Amino acid sequence: MTKKVLAVYFTQSGQLEDIIDRFTAPLTGDNNVVTEKLRIYPEKDFPFPWTSPAFFDAMPESVDGTPAPLKPFEHKEDRYDLIILGYQPWFLSPSIPVSSLLQHPGFLPLLKDTPVVTISGCRNMWINAQEKIKKRLKDAGARLVANVALVDQHNNYASLVTILYWMMTGKKDRKWGIFPKPGVSDEDIAGAAVFGETVKRHLQEGDWETLQPQLAAQKAVNIKYPLMFIERKAGKIFKIWSGIIHKKKNRKAWLVAFKYYLLIALCVAAPVILLVDGIFFKPFLGKRIKKQKAYYAGVELK
Repeated sequence: MTKKVLAVYFTQSGQLEDIIDRFTAPLTGDNNVVTEKLRIYPEKDFPFPWTSPAFFDAMPESVDGTPAPLKPFEHKEDRYDLIILGYQPWFLSPSIPVSSLLQHPGFLPLLKDTPVVTISGCRNMWINAQEKIKKRLKDAGARLVANVALVDQHNNYASLVTILYWMMTGKKDRKWGIFPKPGVSDEDIAGAAVFGETVKRHLQEGDWETLQPQLAAQKAVNIKYPLMFIERKAGKIFKIWSGIIHKKKNRKAWLVAFKYYLLIALCVAAPVILLVDGIFFKPFLGKRIKKQKAYYAGVELK
């Protein structure tokens, strides 16, 4: 029996489109699978390259999951055997267009009782965004069966410089010829086909129970403790900032304050907090940390 698959995604730079193309290549090459791709667009475009004010202005709505209108979109089928959802995190949350899609009355019926595979492309922090995706999917009656997280593998601070360079200039090259290329590497994007092959096999067999463990064994997700630690703390703080900014009339001034807070937190506070944690807490929390990492590598929602 022919399987019907919908791969839906949003992208600004084109990186996620490349990821989706590679990931779905094994599916599109199978005569027993019909793969449909759907790129969504917001009614009001988010700029790329970004300007600094526009980028930080997206923070409160990203964190809160406030939907924005999308341009009309069409899909060929009323039901699919699998939906592949491609997204990128903004401020530790799903991007506004993807969050909007998961609340869209024209898309929600497709999710009900449908297996979903999520795949993200990001700098290095995706855990909080994925938790919010899990919640949206559960509310829609979908069944999350797998997650793939592709990240920039370079040093946290080097990737911070390169991602800002890419976002603000639109150039995906080596800044000053010194820093590495920003974003998910070409090798990792090409390697997404390996994960797509695994998904295809499970789709054909109708076996979703063992899919995520197998993808995890293939390193489709990689939980690094320092990033997990920072992100768990930062997610709560971002929520506080979002609430404050929503209540203030002088939004622009508060967004500037948040920008400088974020830079100080990432470059100054985070290393100190990690050092303190590494000395006084982490050595005594081995079992708890292992359990947390296993949870975030999976697809269940607490």
